[in-house]
Order: sequence, then C-alpha cells, then structure tokens
Amino acid sequence: MEFLSDFLTTFLGKLQSPTLGFLIGGAVVAAVNSRLSIPDAIYKFIVFMLLIKVGLSGGIAIRNANILEMLLPALFAVVTGILIVFIGRYTLGKMPNIKVMDAIATAGLFGAVSGSTLAAALTLMEEQSIQYEPWAAALYPFMDIPALVTAIVLASLYASKQRDAANENLSKQPVAVGDYSSTPDYPANRQEYLSQQQDPADQRVKIWPIIQESLQGSALSALLLGLALGLLTRPESVYESFFNPLFRGLLSILMLVMGMEATARLGELRKVGQWYAIYAFFAPLLHGFIAFGFGMIAHYATGFSFGGVVILAVIAASSSDISGPPTLRAGIPKANPSAYIGSSTAVGTPVALAIGIPLYIALAQVLMGS
Repeated sequence: MEFLSDFLTTFLGKLQSPTLGFLIGGAVVAAVNSRLSIPDAIYKFIVFMLLIKVGLSGGIAIRNANILEMLLPALFAVVTGILIVFIGRYTLGKMPNIKVMDAIATAGLFGAVSGSTLAAALTLMEEQSIQYEPWAAALYPFMDIPALVTAIVLASLYASKQRDAANENLSKQPVAVGDYSSTPDYPANRQEYLSQQQDPADQRVKIWPIIQESLQGSALSALLLGLALGLLTRPESVYESFFNPLFRGLLSILMLVMGMEATARLGELRKVGQWYAIYAFFAPLLHGFIAFGFGMIAHYATGFSFGGVVILAVIAASSSDISGPPTLRAGIPKANPSAYIGSSTAVGTPVALAIGIPLYIALAQVLMGS
C-alpha cells in the first residue's frame, strides 16, 4: 500500500512538469481554433537540434564506456521492437473491420521510435536528477530499424499468402478453352498466367532497402550523425556552450507543436474507427512496461541504471513521428496512412508523453527508494 501511495504521489508530481505543460498548452490552443502556427521548417530544425544534442552526448559517453555493458540492453531493444509488431499484428489485426495491412503498418509505427519523445524524456529526467548512461540514447536504432523491417516483412508475407490463395481459387475455376476475354491482358495460357503471379523474384522481401530507408530518415540520421561526431571528434566545447543551453527551450517549443498537431489529427482518427483509438491508448503503455521489464533484467544482470531502464521503456512507448511514416508508405503502400499516422499522432504520442514518461519515471524513482 505504501508503495502504491508513493508511486501515485510521484506520478502526479511528474504531470506538473513544464515540458508536459507546453504539450497540454499546444493541445488547448489548437482546440480553441487559434491561428497560432509554427512553420514546418522551424519544427524540423528544432528536432534536428535536439537529436544532434542527444547523439553528441551519447557519442561522448560511448567513447569512454565499456561496449560490453551495452550488449544486453541493445539486445532487449531489438527484441522489444520485433515483439511490438507481432503484438499489434495479432491484437489490432484481429479486431472487427480492421484490415491486416493497416494493423501491421500501425504496429510498425508504434514499434519504431520517436526522437522527440526521447528528447522530452531525457529533459524530464535531467529535471528530476535521474542518472542514466548517456549511451542509452544509442538504443534508438536498435529498436527502430528491427520494428520497421519486421512490419514490412510481415506485410509482404501476408500479401504473398493472399496472392497464393487467390491464384489457387482461380486455378480451380472451370474456364472454356481459349475463353480469357473477361480478364484484361490475360495470357493465352492459364499456367503461364499463374506462373507470372507466383514469380518468387517478385515476392522476395529485400531487407537492405528497408534498413537503408530507415537510416536515411531525418531523425535517425541526425541522431547517428551526433553519435559519430561525439565518438570520433572532441565536441565537448561546442556541446557545453551551444547545444546544451538551448536544449530545454527548444524542447518546450517542440512540445507546443506536438500538442497542436495531436489535436489537429483527431479528425483523421475518427475516419478509421474506435479500435485504433483503443489500441493507440493502451499499446504505448503496454510496450513501455514490457521494455521496463527487460530493462530491470538488464539492471540486475549488468547494473544497467534505473534511468537507462526508463529510457528503454520510453522509446518502446513512443511511436515514430518523422522517419517511420515515409518508410512505411514506401514499404507497405496498401496500408492506409490515416490509420497508422492518425493513431500515432492523435493518441499514441500524447499518451506516451503525458502518461508514459511520468509513469515510468515515477516507477523507477519508487523502485530506487525501495
């Protein structure tokens, strides 16, 4: 009982953070139809600055860290990203009137990582003086890329099965000799038609283009660039004099924009049904708790800090807002973007920011004190 009381007190305290205040403020501004707007170029610049800062701090830390300490958390990040996609495939994908392709794409986006949500969590943890391994931010791509790859592979396998089933049904239908006029461009020979539809080369899933697309995404590119610069150069002076002082101010503006966008996206979510809203509310919290559990295993096995556990949980709870959507658009073109983007921006991201981050921080602080 005392544990629950301490947890609720700590959790409610986190909701009063100025970082979350800007998020709520942005949502209110959009809800009252204010004409306030932040240009998209400024938004992208802010995200770039935040992720470069996170990458620099991670690269500096990795340069001085024991790489072996990263192995188990990195492995858990990979497993979590893949697991999230399978959970979405076999929960959301089984709901009434939900197309499997849309469900897989949505799960892929929720398995991928939001750089802005990660930046918000790091700022909040610094405000609360919660220590964490600076290299923990480098767990981002270990979850992001496997989740996107898994989603696109599952979608391709599902499409292949659908084609095989359709071709099997077609092969069983009696057709008079030479009677193919009802099907445009139908070859003169049915076996030729079936062999064309089942060409293994057309159905093969190419993994490297998916990874390449993820690595070329703006968010992940900025983070990896910062990691490389922090690891291979000596950027401490510019980090302390420029990037670090601007971090909290830029993040506040980012939260304002995300609050406004979340409210604006509610209309898109209404188009795709209530099951997406239910999934988008509960999935981030479930994903975060799964990763929190893996993080605690790493904590007891290798001494992974409670702050690192929180970071692992937060990146699992987040859903990609920059690099994920274009990757999924290219990899799963038949999926409805309104379904997975609307679910993420209208519900998933606000839940991860307003509930998930303070929830996992509060849980970690209670466990640290116990």
